[in-house]
Amino acid sequence: MSERSTILVSVHCPDRPGITAGLMEILTDSGADIYDVEQIVVRGRLTLNLLIGVTGEKGTIRDLLFHGWENDIHMEFEVVEETPTPQKATSIVTLIGVTVSPEDFGAVASAIAGGGGNIERISRLSRYPVVSYELTVSGGDINDIRASLVTAAADRSIDVAIQRDGLERRAKRLVVMDVDSTLIEDEVINLLAREAGVEERVSALTYRALAGEMDFSKSLEERVSLLKGLDEGAMERVAASITPTKGARTFIRTLKRMGLVTAIVSAGFTRFADALAADLGIDYSLSNTLEVEDGFLTGRLTGELVDSNRKAVFLQAVAEAEEIPLGQVVAIGDGPNDLEMLAAAGLGIAFNAKPVVRDAVDTVVSVPFLDAILFIMGIRRDHIEDADAADPDFEPPERIEVPGTPPL
Repeated sequence: MSERSTILVSVHCPDRPGITAGLMEILTDSGADIYDVEQIVVRGRLTLNLLIGVTGEKGTIRDLLFHGWENDIHMEFEVVEETPTPQKATSIVTLIGVTVSPEDFGAVASAIAGGGGNIERISRLSRYPVVSYELTVSGGDINDIRASLVTAAADRSIDVAIQRDGLERRAKRLVVMDVDSTLIEDEVINLLAREAGVEERVSALTYRALAGEMDFSKSLEERVSLLKGLDEGAMERVAASITPTKGARTFIRTLKRMGLVTAIVSAGFTRFADALAADLGIDYSLSNTLEVEDGFLTGRLTGELVDSNRKAVFLQAVAEAEEIPLGQVVAIGDGPNDLEMLAAAGLGIAFNAKPVVRDAVDTVVSVPFLDAILFIMGIRRDHIEDADAADPDFEPPERIEVPGTPPL
């Protein structure tokens, strides 16, 4: 009886229907076993790797080569060890940028190798509004790799995140977001201050608070006091001027289609946060309440203050109410008062954040598109677009032109 061999068959050709089916028919007729299959198509070119077990390999290889000659399929063969490659713990590295150059990719690959990791698979997640890739990495120390990735990203216009692969990463069920400078582009209190004629004073206090230079709660109370006497008409004008962050509607719409629970929590104000929640279909909303008497702001807040601790408590309360483990929660924020919330979640993301926040968390997104966070979660852009195209009520927004984006 002939000795059984393990052979790696590498197939390269222009992609078209029936290639895999034809190869499987040859292997079936020759009595081969299949141990592993991987296939990818890039710009219409197919690469297919088959790990097979055969007895009397010459006959099988002859039949495959003849089939390839008849069908313009290039094949290479390599006899490999029969012992399976041992399973290693894997991590997922996500690379995001308006553009990703060879130098950027090389820096990320070097960081992974420097931490003892090996890249096993690379797939593109998006090419609009940003370019993003997902790299499956085996082995290495995730903390060493993360530290090297942070260094690599700091010198380039890219964002890089690493997460342990597994069910928990793929089973996110709750997303909790800050509002000002996260879900929306504005700081609402600064817009109110403009209406009150105290914008410069309030903006200075806001800057100091968000930079971690003064106590946030004290700063908020001082800023609110400067709004005393503002009328209802001014608040309506502010509400009408609020601008959602680019990609915010796509982000929320996609989360809802996936069945995720969504929540916003803000040191801003219920008048505006609750309206946003209703407009976007967000499930939970918590924020501060401005005291109003006879149609004018009193310069005070009512109820319990929403500060850093209350944000984290709110996240935990929503997770508990929805029976969702904290490991399956994503939190997104930009300021120091978001740090406790980001730390409480399984995945805390600093979105266009202040330096003190970027330095304190593992995952940073600095591109100005909120829906880029979907790529951190492993969601492909084409799946988002397919879902939009299948929705009869969806009206596509005007396409955002991103300078430097490579052609499709």
